Amino acid sequence: MSHRLARVPSHRLAHPFPVAGARDFTTGSRIAQTAKAAVLTALVATFSSGALVDTTTATAQDQATREVVPAGRPAVRPAAVPMPKPAPQDGVVSRLIAKLMPTEHVSGNELSDENSRRALDLYVEAFDPLKLYFLQSDVDQFHRYSTVLDDHVRAGNLDLAYYIFEQFTRRVDQRVETIRQLLAGDFDFTLDEDVIVDRDAAHYAKNSDEARDRWRRQLKLSLLDLKDADDPVVGQEARDQLMRRYDRYASRWKSTSSDDILEMFLTSVTNSYDPHSTYMSPATLEDFAISMSLNLDGIGASLGEKDGVTQVKQIIPGGAADNHGKLKPDDTIVSVGQGDSGEMVDIVEMPLKDVVKLIRGKAGTIVRLGVKPGGSGNLEVLKIVRARVQLEDSAARGKVIEHTLPNGGTMKLGYINLPSFYMDMESARRNEADFRSSTRDVARILEDFKTQNVGGVVLDLSRNGGGSLTEAISLTGLFIDQGPVVQVKDANGSVQKYDDDQLGTVWDGPLVVLTSKLSASASEILAGAIKDYRRGIVVGDPQTHGKGTVQTLMDIGKSLFRFKQANYGALKVTLQQFYLPDGESTQLEGVAADVVLPSLTAKMPVAEGDLKYALEHDRVNPARHNLYRMVPMDLVNNLRVNSSTRIAENDDFRDLMRRIELYVQQKDQATISINEDKFMKRRAELDAQKEDEKEELEQQFANKEIFIDTYYNQEVLNITHQYVDGLRAQNLARAN
Repeated sequence: MSHRLARVPSHRLAHPFPVAGARDFTTGSRIAQTAKAAVLTALVATFSSGALVDTTTATAQDQATREVVPAGRPAVRPAAVPMPKPAPQDGVVSRLIAKLMPTEHVSGNELSDENSRRALDLYVEAFDPLKLYFLQSDVDQFHRYSTVLDDHVRAGNLDLAYYIFEQFTRRVDQRVETIRQLLAGDFDFTLDEDVIVDRDAAHYAKNSDEARDRWRRQLKLSLLDLKDADDPVVGQEARDQLMRRYDRYASRWKSTSSDDILEMFLTSVTNSYDPHSTYMSPATLEDFAISMSLNLDGIGASLGEKDGVTQVKQIIPGGAADNHGKLKPDDTIVSVGQGDSGEMVDIVEMPLKDVVKLIRGKAGTIVRLGVKPGGSGNLEVLKIVRARVQLEDSAARGKVIEHTLPNGGTMKLGYINLPSFYMDMESARRNEADFRSSTRDVARILEDFKTQNVGGVVLDLSRNGGGSLTEAISLTGLFIDQGPVVQVKDANGSVQKYDDDQLGTVWDGPLVVLTSKLSASASEILAGAIKDYRRGIVVGDPQTHGKGTVQTLMDIGKSLFRFKQANYGALKVTLQQFYLPDGESTQLEGVAADVVLPSLTAKMPVAEGDLKYALEHDRVNPARHNLYRMVPMDLVNNLRVNSSTRIAENDDFRDLMRRIELYVQQKDQATISINEDKFMKRRAELDAQKEDEKEELEQQFANKEIFIDTYYNQEVLNITHQYVDGLRAQNLARAN
């Protein structure tokens, strides 16, 4: 079909997409620009010519299944499955989001064509992340609207969202029928074939023949993955399980509500600003409120969805999973069972909110999780007793360690394990004199350390994901004598600094802050301030997590009405950004370590920079503050050289670096062989590797002990010991 620019009567602009119930489309101010108006006019001309069809060359099967849709009318769907339609308030919510994002988001950016392009890609990707369902012709058709989506959001027009959704559900039905046919046939597992598993390396099929071949390979991979290593053949049970999985997947999309579509679409729009800004539908907002009121009853883990599987993002200190010790970040959960013997429910391709409902439950009850460590290898079933996060389990704890250097010399060192920055808010509001907080607990530990004459202190933030900003500031104040700790910039560009205003310090001796890629937010503020003040050194992964932003939850109902009339969902928007005293943002780049130690976490894709459209790193003007003489560069260079020498001579570290190299190779693979012999050999190698990785992470992040005597932690103490000796040699062992 040829597409021509044409003068189209203005009334035809009312229905730019072939979707039932299309509402009047009011153009935004920028659409009057010549180029953009020409694009929209051309698109409307395409629809008004009588039919919407694929423009690429199609196979015979494509010709048989291709829909010809009259302009302005809904696509043909089975009568038993009516399409959802936008609720009356959805357009109002869309228009409000379009107004709130430019005014409330820290960037202050208007909703633009760049947001439009990003949002369209994110919305399509939300349906089909591995590019298995849509054809390239579908995506080409969608991309013709990449510069007008922003105008639709401003106008409250959701036609494009529903048009893409309809096309996706049609493709799902076609693919599931293909899957049914393929699973009824035979597979040759001796062929030397592979499957693309990297979404960036994948491409959309050009036609249904190519789509069928991709699904044939995908099913071979899934069948091999389900195959027991001791079985000579892939059994019928595995085929049945896959068919049930994809039937459920198709059924899931048929039960999609207008709220679900609105949430996916508007979250694609807000995610075009940054990955932490999202729209919560009314149901999601209710679930959020429930999870908060339950005080983290459940397993105590933050979960996410990636390519149709549930992935562990973070283990909450003091929670059931943390105390269990086996579940780790980057693991995938593929099945869930209730109690000691309940059926293990396959959750692959299940919506994340439904997965959370299966896992969440009352404290004291049992949930069983089918887990693949690191997302690959053999299935392992973990039995976890749900529990409420106890403050005591996530509180600061300290220990005095008698440390001896490899070449001699013994010193007392204080070690503080701080999993989070916490405060008993209710007790603080009641002005109780002895309310619990991380600052008060760490201060008591430091006072005890001083009575035991420790030479230096290690503050372990390696698994601290953040917490109270107020606590981060006051806890930093235990080590510095007044001054700015963090600066905060809001949407209008104004910058406010937050100071430690308490005179004096609790600990003025040598300080080492231990961090990892999992150290985030408030942890990065403390570590960064300690670096900027030259008050101590940072040891650990090359950089911390890199989350330097603050989000707030805005109730849409309250934004629309003076008094909340109904649940219209909520906007979670990034409204501020953190900056360190010297003006550098912690966003994206995090806080760099002075002395770097090799670790698996450094290579895991769990940082802010691994998220799409994360805000860029920038800086503001530095704030005036004191400088201490606790980080002489000659001493830091010596610490690096000595540590590197010890690591190179340590068998445990050499083995760790070998495992890190294997992990990176496996993580970076774009394809997996589906030749059975090669697949099973690779899986056996991965199982052995994952067992080593699991043991390494358990040692690094176990919560049951304050200090675990591992080769890694011994090297942290070696660095601390030599740091104290070096400061003493230069008469710098106290902060002045």
